[in-house]
Amino acid sequence: MRTVAILGRPNVGKSTLFNRLVGRRQALVHDLPGVTRDRIEGRARLRDLDFRVLDTAGLEPDRPEDLAGRLAALTLEGLASADLGLLVVDARAGITPLDREIARLLRRQGKPILLVANKCEGRAGAAGLAEAFELGLGEPVAISAEHGEGMVELADALRPYLIEPAPETATEAAPGEAAEEAADERPAGPLRLAVVGRPNVGKSSLINALLRSDRLLVGPEPGLTRDAVRIAWRWRDREIELVDTAGLRRRARIERPLEKLSAGATVRAVREAHVVLLLLDAERPLEHQDATIADLAIEEGKALVLAVNKWDLVAEPQRLLAELEARVGERLDRLKGLPVLPVSARTGRNLGKLLPAVVLAFERWSRRVPTGRLNRWLQGMVEAHPPPMVDRRRVKLRYATQVGSRPPTFALFGNGPAERLPASYLRYLVNGLRETFDLPGTVIRLVVRAAENPYEGSS
Repeated sequence: MRTVAILGRPNVGKSTLFNRLVGRRQALVHDLPGVTRDRIEGRARLRDLDFRVLDTAGLEPDRPEDLAGRLAALTLEGLASADLGLLVVDARAGITPLDREIARLLRRQGKPILLVANKCEGRAGAAGLAEAFELGLGEPVAISAEHGEGMVELADALRPYLIEPAPETATEAAPGEAAEEAADERPAGPLRLAVVGRPNVGKSSLINALLRSDRLLVGPEPGLTRDAVRIAWRWRDREIELVDTAGLRRRARIERPLEKLSAGATVRAVREAHVVLLLLDAERPLEHQDATIADLAIEEGKALVLAVNKWDLVAEPQRLLAELEARVGERLDRLKGLPVLPVSARTGRNLGKLLPAVVLAFERWSRRVPTGRLNRWLQGMVEAHPPPMVDRRRVKLRYATQVGSRPPTFALFGNGPAERLPASYLRYLVNGLRETFDLPGTVIRLVVRAAENPYEGSS
């Protein structure tokens, strides 16, 4: 699949165009310049065209030593990985000296560049559209990303670069080879892994270490990550979608509108994930906000993995690990048996154990238990500890079945009082499910219903 990188100075509408092409609000959009920092990826559809699109940070190539310089380097890496660049300019604002400098920079990169004049709705952009010819990149495509105008013309301009040439003969591939390649292009679906945590715990650094590349922007400045950045990755023949997220602070401390947008993107990433990797800071582990983020993942019914970064800075690792495990067991008691994995993105410590832990959590989260085994388990649990009386009536639990997975969800059916079993007995049952069916640290949902056994009286 061909790749298109969207480029330009800050605030010309790159993210709005990206969202228009992918068909949803994936990239953050705000009036504040420089909202996009990391490279955002998505699959775009434009008329008959199907391609991969990259949203990039606004280019400011005259500041190579600070944050803007690091952003420019990441943006140019995105262009290097693409087949085509779209240089977006703001037709309403007209062509600026920075636009001209960026155009000169892009012409030196050795990639085809298509010029797009955005914000051309109405008459306000007419003068800027005419000025765009001065950039030496050919005729600009006039669009309005916000209003969806000019998309047909944009598709026509993109088509020569994106249509894959048909093979000349059918004998170029060995028998069966084309079928194998087609199968590779139709994955069953990636495991979606969201990396979440407080600001500056090292989420982007951890993902860069896993990818073994400087794919994400990192640095000492707080709040560098703003979008939920999705990265397609393959690990041991398994498709994984890594999602880097903005750090979540306490709600009362989130004041700026942009930070609220970033927090909203992080919450959406948790809701869309299969596995949530909660990253703690070894210098300030399991603070109140960490537990709040874990509670969000639990309420959403996600598989959870707990890792502690910056372990190379810990003076007494054994003592801290024992303290953390005790605190996790107390604070996250709904996930009994949740392990704590100490890691270091800087040194690579234990990173080889991280993805196996993620896959194991996913498999447990997806597990289904045969009904026969489940009912033998229920019989043993009831015999070992009968349900208490409710309203002076003995509760009878008749049978059990698994009604869903991801997370594992079980239904127990009994007589009327069963629906009012005390929480202590429900915890007893959940812990029994967790221990018997190897579900440590897994969200388990249990519902109790009053119903007659449908198998009674059947022949």
